[in-house]
Amino acid sequence: MQIREREVVYLIKLREVDSLKKAVPFFLNRKAIIYTASGKPVMPKTFTQQEYVNTIDKDELIFGVGPAGTGKTYLAVAMAVKYLKQNKVKKLILTRPAVEAGEYLGFLPGDLKEKIDPYLRPLYDALYEFLGYESTNNLLETGVIEIAPLAYMRGKTLEQAFIILDEAQNTTSMQMKMFLTRLGFSSKMVITGDPSQTDLPKGQKSGLKEALSLLKDIKQIKTVKFERLDVVRNPLVQKILEKYEHDES
Repeated sequence: MQIREREVVYLIKLREVDSLKKAVPFFLNRKAIIYTASGKPVMPKTFTQQEYVNTIDKDELIFGVGPAGTGKTYLAVAMAVKYLKQNKVKKLILTRPAVEAGEYLGFLPGDLKEKIDPYLRPLYDALYEFLGYESTNNLLETGVIEIAPLAYMRGKTLEQAFIILDEAQNTTSMQMKMFLTRLGFSSKMVITGDPSQTDLPKGQKSGLKEALSLLKDIKQIKTVKFERLDVVRNPLVQKILEKYEHDES
């Protein structure tokens, strides 16, 4: 069993919250979700990450919510690539509400792809890590993988697909409803975001917050909640989050 620096940090956090006893079976029994293009195993790093992966495997529509740095998007893409490789789906669709670029795409000057791609870059980077640059681009060219702003999902019914909506806190109510109703047969949908953060104009309701409230009683829809304890980036990130949360409370 190999323990890396980030796992040591997590063990220290578990000790602080008196949850260290569960750590040994967790680290002994966890398995690789997938291997990167360079051969590195991708494994859950926290209890919540393991719950998230298990939930994605079992259920059809999953919300993964919590602070930045908890692996919500990374693990969702890992699972999507796994499903594609195992021929469980025929298509991967990754999308974000392009708030920073102006979701009203008609107002964007110049080449659309050139303007939107920087905002979608984290999704490309995850795919490159799992599939490699050449393979990813081939799958993009053939339409097996599609990465696009949320506005482009309108009117589509997504069947036999693994669909990821990232940064969902930046969706409007109408956008979220539009997205959720695109789910077709033999598909899986994962929605990630941080309800405490939004780039929407002041006073505009987040579609993610509304969906979490409206849909909480539907048994087939599952929500996995990440906490600061699950932050797997530099330990300094957790301290920064703690200070901001304290200031906002």
